[in-house]
Amino acid sequence: MMMREGLRRLLELEDDFKIVGEAEDGREAVALVKKLRPAVVLLDITMPRLNGLEATRQIRKDVPETRVIMLSAHADAGYVKQATELGVAGFLLKQTSSAVLATAIREVQKGNTFFSPAIARQLRGHDQTSLDPEKQFQQKSNRLSSREVEVLQLIAEGKPNKQVATELGVSFKTVDKHRQHLMGKLNIHDVAGLTRYAMTEGIIKSNIRVIIDRGG
Repeated sequence: MMMREGLRRLLELEDDFKIVGEAEDGREAVALVKKLRPAVVLLDITMPRLNGLEATRQIRKDVPETRVIMLSAHADAGYVKQATELGVAGFLLKQTSSAVLATAIREVQKGNTFFSPAIARQLRGHDQTSLDPEKQFQQKSNRLSSREVEVLQLIAEGKPNKQVATELGVSFKTVDKHRQHLMGKLNIHDVAGLTRYAMTEGIIKSNIRVIIDRGG
């Protein structure tokens, strides 16, 4: 909450920005992007109910004209790789200054990419398609489906099957089937193991918020 409010206040100081929506979690963020169709969306990589990576995948699929900037506390190579493969147009560390953040939003809105220096150093020397969000989105082939990731995150967050079913709008039996399928696909035999896997893969971490922004 504090981070989201701080970002909003900083961005509201920019005359050419217009904040069109904010969300408490990844699932709400995806819904708002579909409804509001902003030019640029800022997502935290770790969010409750739906992490930033999975939210990006759904946004890139359903609202491809919205460009995504990912925010992260760390320049984790695994996160950076997954995010660029999913087609983010920018990846910034949370300690980035407000001036750099504003520059990143403007560049991304113009159709360019923008990465924090630490992220750019990781990408330097790689094939340039790693910086092309359109090509990366087309090339991405995930091990788990979008629905499987959603189910996994909710289970790993400790939600019982009944609550997972309610949130996803499916039956209890469907959730149980997904859970069993996940265990079989990942060769994991209990919920604790699924939780550890979700943490290792960065699917869950801590409660973070999200802010959506569009140039005016």
